[in-house]
Amino acid sequence: MDGVLLTVRAKLPEFTGALQRVAEQVLTDPAGAARATIVELAERSGTSPATITRFCRALGFEGYADLRLGIAAETGRARAAGWAVDIGREIEPGDPLEKVLEQIMAADTRAMHDTATLLDLREVERAADAIAAASRVNIFGASGSALVGEEMQFSLHRIGVAAWAWTDVHNGLASAALLRGGDVALGISHGGQTRETIEMLAEAGSHGATTIALTSFPRSPLAELADVVLLTATQATTFRPDALSARHPQLVVLDLLYIAVAQRTHDRAHAAFKRTAQAVDGHKARTTIH
Repeated sequence: MDGVLLTVRAKLPEFTGALQRVAEQVLTDPAGAARATIVELAERSGTSPATITRFCRALGFEGYADLRLGIAAETGRARAAGWAVDIGREIEPGDPLEKVLEQIMAADTRAMHDTATLLDLREVERAADAIAAASRVNIFGASGSALVGEEMQFSLHRIGVAAWAWTDVHNGLASAALLRGGDVALGISHGGQTRETIEMLAEAGSHGATTIALTSFPRSPLAELADVVLLTATQATTFRPDALSARHPQLVVLDLLYIAVAQRTHDRAHAAFKRTAQAVDGHKARTTIH
């Protein structure tokens, strides 16, 4: 199975108790898990061999041997690709910026690759079809997700798509209540647990709008209520928790979605982009090269 660790990370919110401890142990030390016997992994995670077997089956493996091979292959690919640093290494307060930069670049690069593996392009196509045909697009998000949503709103506006980004729950709910069939609502939340975003997306869906969730967790409340789910992956580092680490993968997925919408509305998008570019052209600094 490709992307074993990615699958474990995506399923982590579904696991509880002993299964969750096994998943956390595998993610903390994947190379160690690839070398460990089933008894050793059970001891390290404070569980039992029977729990390890259940964990393997929950991931779609017939047994522990298959899981070990999958993890070993994945960690081997990472080493062969030349990762400069261990993704899970802590950033210490005294680390020089060169090492911090390496860590951030490695984490972001891994997150991008994981997102590309995790993302279902058919879902992107469904989302693009809905937005391209929509008369109105509402985008909901809070905190860091709000910034990502505003970026998407700006991009869509530049190609003539009527889009609004809402961060205040009262205004968002009022706008969502005015949506109807054929409109689109996009909710952005890394964890898929943000109550305000869930409420706004649910309100939009109750009035017939097509709902899209951008999240890292396919079993989250936000994903469960959406018609279309776009998944991202993250690689957290010290001082950059998951929610912040999700920013770049979110932007990449939304950029892909934006381009897909532009492809579907090419003539309209081209004309709109040309007009908007001309409108702001007069505010660009003029330089003379001698």
